[in-house]
Amino acid sequence: MKRVEAIIKPFKLEDVKDALSEAGITGMTVSDVKGYGRQQGHSELYRGAEYVVDFLPKIKLELVISDDDVDNIISIITESAKTGKIGDGKIFVSPIEKVVRIRTGEEDEEAI
Repeated sequence: MKRVEAIIKPFKLEDVKDALSEAGITGMTVSDVKGYGRQQGHSELYRGAEYVVDFLPKIKLELVISDDDVDNIISIITESAKTGKIGDGKIFVSPIEKVVRIRTGEEDEEAI
């Protein structure tokens, strides 16, 4: 099993969610986060004063999926979140050792 974490632009959340739903993904965790990468934030003008916004709003999606689905899910997220502009985000994949569904006690593949 793998955990897929995707950091995307907020306005792309619905597109990604719809694409993942069509692919049969039934659960995910979504968090509002702030951060920056190569874009290093940007400057804004407010009441005549310029200030730097270091951390930009992003959305973090977390999914736990079977090993067989990883490449397909990465492709779906990439295609549906891409704008072609800087700040489109990143996808991280890491191994999951164990999953337990609290309600039923199911473990691993059966629990996701």
